[in-house]
Amino acid sequence: MASEIRHYIGGQLVAGRSGRTSPVFNPATGEQTAAVSLASTAEVNAAVAAARAAAESWGDTPSLRRARILNRFLRIAEDRIDELAAVITSEHGKTLSDAKGEIQRGLEVVEFAVGAPQLLKGEVSENVGTRVDSFGVRQPLGVVAGITPFNFPAMVPMWMFPVALACGNTFILKPSERDPSASLIIAQWLAEAGLPTGVFNVVHGDKEAVDALLLNPDVEAISFVGSTPIARYIYSTATSTGKRCQALGGAKNHMVVMPDADLDQAVDALMGAAYGSAGERCMAISIAVPIGEKTADALIAKLEPKIRLLKIGSGFNEESEMGPLVTRQHLDKVRGYIDSGVAEGAKLVVDGRDLRSNEGGYFIGGTLFDRVTTDMKIYKEEIFGPVLGVVRSPDYATAAKMINNNEYGNGTAIFTQNGDVAREFAHRIRVGMVGINVPIPVPVAFHSFGGWKASLFGDHSMHGPEGVRFYTRLKTVTSRWPTSIAQGPEFVMPTMK
Repeated sequence: MASEIRHYIGGQLVAGRSGRTSPVFNPATGEQTAAVSLASTAEVNAAVAAARAAAESWGDTPSLRRARILNRFLRIAEDRIDELAAVITSEHGKTLSDAKGEIQRGLEVVEFAVGAPQLLKGEVSENVGTRVDSFGVRQPLGVVAGITPFNFPAMVPMWMFPVALACGNTFILKPSERDPSASLIIAQWLAEAGLPTGVFNVVHGDKEAVDALLLNPDVEAISFVGSTPIARYIYSTATSTGKRCQALGGAKNHMVVMPDADLDQAVDALMGAAYGSAGERCMAISIAVPIGEKTADALIAKLEPKIRLLKIGSGFNEESEMGPLVTRQHLDKVRGYIDSGVAEGAKLVVDGRDLRSNEGGYFIGGTLFDRVTTDMKIYKEEIFGPVLGVVRSPDYATAAKMINNNEYGNGTAIFTQNGDVAREFAHRIRVGMVGINVPIPVPVAFHSFGGWKASLFGDHSMHGPEGVRFYTRLKTVTSRWPTSIAQGPEFVMPTMK
């Protein structure tokens, strides 16, 4: 019988009471390894109540003390990174090296959040009027929640909770039910680091749990990463109930390859950006845009043999460069997109459906389409799999216009040796994260992550300075002491004298 993956509420692992579960599989074998409890509204509300009970004392805890707890968590996670990576690989399917990479990128946000005493410093203006001082402080919101996707079960939660906790909030994590175990390891390590009971909670679930968080009046803010349709729903529902919300949606990331680019570097970049983690990244490059027929032909000629030689297998195999997709349903969805590309007339150069794995599980090979056009389904929709499409462009201006007209604006890149072209691209392109000879321009932790257009709903990006602003409220205090207060009431608009 599959083991039960429980909730973590008020410092305790809590068995599910809803009677509903969802299976958890090993994507490399297709075998069910566990069943995760799906929370009812009552169970979500219990987690919110635990977080609310802890909120005042945690918010009043000196920021230096909060930072020390996060620093201890950082040390624990660094020492036990192999343990967490193995759990991620077993439930998500990505290679161990990739799992360690995502953890490291998440821990960089913890390192940033450890600087909370500096990040939360306010501003002071002395003598804004005669013997009148003004100062601004940033204070925590209270109870906040994060709803995170399957593709980064450690990193994306770490985009959220370290900054939220450093700022003095209590946190409820609703991870993906496809790979939920990493969240419980994180909860246990936070407790070991000294985090007080109730400050960090985990509830597993589906739409019922999400709606319970959105509608609970004690939840002040929601952070979300996932597909654009769900991001729209999360944002509209959260804001309609007065919550603060940042909802990161989908992507269709383009990489422009100029005729002067180092083609070998561009090809290597595309291999990692399109096929790393089986394409299950919101920052994956899914569309290559070579400028000119000569560049396109040369790019295809170099890509094709490399894609055919991709080493695909279990993430625990050190030789594997790409693991399986996360579920049977997602495998079928990606195969359906390849079928669609063929039906709509794109040239299928490498067909990942031809892969015959001896390991079982949800494997598919790297796929390459040439002569994709912007009216095709494989161009317009986010595939979230190892499928790279090549859209040939006659010139730079046409390529830039295509990117700017796209529904999404998450990430983009250009490969060129021309500084003027690179500067123009960075300045004019309407995309939130831009790479110059960098295929996946994910910002470091002390900058902020977020796209434009249908890739981000809300006013704040994640982590970095934007994260601090999202998880705090500004309060401005103007003070004057009795010896400087004039006698008698004043009935005019207050002015500084």
